[in-house]
Amino acid sequence: MKYQVVYDSKCNLCSKFAQILKQFDREQTFSYIPMQDPIALADYGITPTDCEAGMILIEIDNPSRRWQGSAAAEEIACLLPLGEAFIAAYRAIPGMKWLGDRSYEQIRDHRYQWFGERH
Repeated sequence: MKYQVVYDSKCNLCSKFAQILKQFDREQTFSYIPMQDPIALADYGITPTDCEAGMILIEIDNPSRRWQGSAAAEEIACLLPLGEAFIAAYRAIPGMKWLGDRSYEQIRDHRYQWFGERH
């Protein structure tokens, strides 16, 4: 199965994450669309406003299956080797899912201030 990762190419952290994932995965599972590419996003019915809630993961063969924000990060991790076990353990620890979701929101909302913005 193949997936599209919609990421913020203006964000240094997001771009580095996509670059590392590309090298690790060798584009076997994931392909990438910058949030700044309105034509590619339109193919999936995604607007710039939709992107404000964070990265999006889309199952290419079934585009109605999609995850956003921390759920997208977790699903990406699940698709990597040993990722499912890691996410299962993470979710089993009381309060970790809540903490992960809040942490993702903080990083999303402050990414340019904390990690810089590409121009």
